[in-house]
Amino acid sequence: MSVVDRLVHGNGSKILLVVLDGLGGLPVKDGNTELELAKTPNLDSLAKSSALGFHIPVDWGITPGSGPGHLGLFGYDPIRYEIGRGVLEALGLGLEVTHRDIAIRGNYATVEYVDGKPIVKDRRAGRIPTEENRRITARIREHIKEIDGVEIIIASGMEHRTAIVLRFPEPLPEGSDRINDTDPQEIGKPPLKPVGENPDAERVAQVVRKFIDRVAELLKDEPRANYLLLRGFSQKPKIPTMEERFGVKPCCIAVYPMYRGLASLVGMDLIEFEGSALQDEIDTLKKVWDSYDFFFLHIKKTDSYGEDGNWQKKVSVIEDLDRHLPQLLELKPDVLAITGDHSTPSVLKGHSWHPVPLLINSPYVLGGTSERFTERECLKGELGMIPAQKIMNLLLANALRLKKYGA
Repeated sequence: MSVVDRLVHGNGSKILLVVLDGLGGLPVKDGNTELELAKTPNLDSLAKSSALGFHIPVDWGITPGSGPGHLGLFGYDPIRYEIGRGVLEALGLGLEVTHRDIAIRGNYATVEYVDGKPIVKDRRAGRIPTEENRRITARIREHIKEIDGVEIIIASGMEHRTAIVLRFPEPLPEGSDRINDTDPQEIGKPPLKPVGENPDAERVAQVVRKFIDRVAELLKDEPRANYLLLRGFSQKPKIPTMEERFGVKPCCIAVYPMYRGLASLVGMDLIEFEGSALQDEIDTLKKVWDSYDFFFLHIKKTDSYGEDGNWQKKVSVIEDLDRHLPQLLELKPDVLAITGDHSTPSVLKGHSWHPVPLLINSPYVLGGTSERFTERECLKGELGMIPAQKIMNLLLANALRLKKYGA
């Protein structure tokens, strides 16, 4: 238990954390970053009365995945609590994950058989429509229910993605998930054979190999999704919930499964809603505002367009948040934080190690240091550069949820 965990007390205050995935950037036009190019009058006004700075998601120079990036934002050490992608995908699709389970992320793929051996032609099966995914997944679910006494649970995700849970009769020893991905990462190559790094993992790998063979036989006549590549073998880690640690009742409003999965892992309630636009998320936030006191609102497309190298579209997502910001302020959160889980500069077309812009607004910040919410203006802010896992300390403090330490 940390010092902060011991000082927490409830007071009914409300904290809103808005995460623009992959927010941070580098100069892309005329020496300006995406944040600097965006027209953001509402964010600029808010920045003038807020505490600004940067956070370091994992450590200096380390490029984080989305899992570690969000864990830090939620107040957890992303190095201590390493969470596998399979667990995140499974939780995000609504599957329960227990300590008897191995969770796996699956990609439907297209293979052709040469001398009876599969050769990968498309690692994502042409990004099949989600409806087609659901049909194929239902077919697997109907025909493959268990293997060697291990229950097989599968759920369809978006496009070509799936999640699989292998549920064993008893809790699995730590390290049972140490199995290599079967995705060769290149077309024209055969899928890799899953092999366990230790006896416990090899026991799991034996079931996995049988599962792959049965799926391949079942799907051999499918025109595109005729194979299943497996990645991210993982077990559920032992991690305390946000309510246990920080005394908050948290909820998650996010579209994409992985982020919902991560939020579920730390004890957030996953709020169901229709649609995928920011307005749909905000409408949902308004509906549940009286039922929770910590709100995680996730915006994905800043990251997606950054990875595409499309800085113009990334700018448009930032501007979309700016247009909707008055609705968030009308809710009168006691503390509002706006940041990203990592930087995704369009010039790099991927995640990067760069510090991430951070804004915290409450009645108890100094403010008055910066004119805009941009990278260069954040350099002037009172927060400086802090570890991401310390942001939660500041949110709780600004919500007056931390007692004094010592006499």
